Amino acid sequence: MSDTADIQKPNGPRSGGRAPGPGRPREFDESKALETALNVFWQKGFEAASLDDLTKAMGLSRSSFYGTFGSKQALFQRALLQYSQKALDNLQDVADTAESDPVGAMVEALADPKGGSRGCMLINCVTELAPHDQDVATIGRRHLESIEEIIAKAIDPDNPDTARDQASAYASLAIGTLALRKAGVPTERIAKTLAQAKSVLSPD
Repeated sequence: MSDTADIQKPNGPRSGGRAPGPGRPREFDESKALETALNVFWQKGFEAASLDDLTKAMGLSRSSFYGTFGSKQALFQRALLQYSQKALDNLQDVADTAESDPVGAMVEALADPKGGSRGCMLINCVTELAPHDQDVATIGRRHLESIEEIIAKAIDPDNPDTARDQASAYASLAIGTLALRKAGVPTERIAKTLAQAKSVLSPD
């Protein structure tokens, strides 16, 4: 894939796409199209998801697809970036609306994503693609760093940097729980594991 310097942060401008071509439908909603594409990649994986799979699901002709996204690779990166931004926004909402223990609420939310047994799309990509795909590795690393920043601010709003290590431990706990869920470990067992781990991380 391209040089990692070309990868944008989740809330930055789109990466790798081309200017919309004249063949694009007027009613075309790029955000919904990216979400649809993400689900195709989630179900089939990047390599197995064909252009026909993607254009059929997105309701696009090939000319509209290439005119808007440029390539399957660019589409995949943009879908990941949108997924990351939405996930981070949702996590911040959890922290902001928690009546008590925002950190615990965030860990619970991270450990039980809407993907269910499919796991978290970004974590899946980090574990499966990042070792040989620097672009995906960059997106995944920035996503995890952002998660740690949100948790650290909840632990110590005045000095989040001092809570970064503890925040990293909480994030690792949530990510490990995702692996358990994806492996089919019963929900009750996962809940007990979370409770035990949180008691160790926050003995007070």
